[in-house]
Amino acid sequence: MNPAKLLTCLCLFLAAALTHAGPTIESWQTSSGARVLFVENHSLPIVDVQVDFAAGTAHEAEGKAGVASLTQALVDLGVSGMDETQIANRMADLGAQLSGGVDTDRASLRLRTLSMADKRGPALDMLTAILSRPIFPAEVLEREKARTVAALKESLTRPDVIASRAFWAALYPAHPYGRQATPDSVKAILRDDVIAFHRANYSGNQATVAIVGDLSRAQAASVAEQLTAGLPSGGAMAGIPIVQLPAGGEQRIAHPALQAHLLLGLPALRRGDPDFFALAVGNYSLGGGGFVSRLMKEVRDKRGLAYSAHSYFLPLQQLGPFQIGLQTKKTQASDALRVSREVLADFLAQGPTEAELQAAKQNLIGSFPLRLDSNRKILENVAMIGFYGLPLDYLDRYPESIERVTAVDIKAAFARHVRPEHLVTVVVAGE
Repeated sequence: MNPAKLLTCLCLFLAAALTHAGPTIESWQTSSGARVLFVENHSLPIVDVQVDFAAGTAHEAEGKAGVASLTQALVDLGVSGMDETQIANRMADLGAQLSGGVDTDRASLRLRTLSMADKRGPALDMLTAILSRPIFPAEVLEREKARTVAALKESLTRPDVIASRAFWAALYPAHPYGRQATPDSVKAILRDDVIAFHRANYSGNQATVAIVGDLSRAQAASVAEQLTAGLPSGGAMAGIPIVQLPAGGEQRIAHPALQAHLLLGLPALRRGDPDFFALAVGNYSLGGGGFVSRLMKEVRDKRGLAYSAHSYFLPLQQLGPFQIGLQTKKTQASDALRVSREVLADFLAQGPTEAELQAAKQNLIGSFPLRLDSNRKILENVAMIGFYGLPLDYLDRYPESIERVTAVDIKAAFARHVRPEHLVTVVVAGE
């Protein structure tokens, strides 16, 4: 073995040894059927909690696009006995932070609080009320609808947003993942729609609770019971339909912007797929590794066709997208698109070189500790594991799973998940 390869292998071995031990995750169910994941960590007097529901945009009914985001936005803007100002003031007095978000699969509510009982208890009481007793004030709903409509109208003038929305619509033409809010769909949402969506999707048996921080196992169990006991009872968790691969094709949209926005890809990867690690390592070499990736070298460095070019996989409950994206001058759009397609075709045919493989592994394993260097980052990972039902030792096994990947694995995984006949292309550029 030559010295350079020996050094690379040694670095991989040491990184894997150092990062093997992820946080210890305990798991159980509450009496309401919610799944709980807990990491005990006494290094800081802080507790982080995230409650996830299968209440993302893919769970919206036909004609109700926007209701998932509105519901999540409104839950902490009024509860029985308190309006939004009182809630905000109470959390500020406690030094606690509330946040949340919505994506295609899930809606989330997060709380960060000091772990001392006189701070933690009232903060958790507030989160309990927000989860179980939101009142969705009519006047607040109308205000948030107006804000959402204004933001949508503004965003729909931007070429990057136009490209992204067209791309998702083309990837998922007859699937909930392709459903997107419009000003008209948001205007049509009624308070009854929000209440019905909350009742159907924010139920105890559909909740996943992730807790990280300065608590004992017994205290964490008590917290989880408190947060979920008052949630409505729901039926079986609503599933998301299987994705059908789209017919390949190209869509060009005129826009006066000086830069052309190019996206190409297809639905490719479910969360928990065993090919995830091979695709992650391969994608680092293709377009996920910044300046060392092939796309950057070929599109930017050699030809000067774009400032940057990237690729990524976004695994979801059903097939999430593989995407290549870049921006370039309008006059160079066709050349940039041609080169990007050639780079992808060559990678599919040849796979990574040995040098690319080792560099990708070294980076992914070496940077892995940075994904777990704070309570908040641990919470994000634990919540993802809980919501998608991944193994509890997923973080423990991440480095060795990356290290085991071979060039043959990568080529085979890309062949299974990135099928050129289904590639969709969207170009937003001036005429």
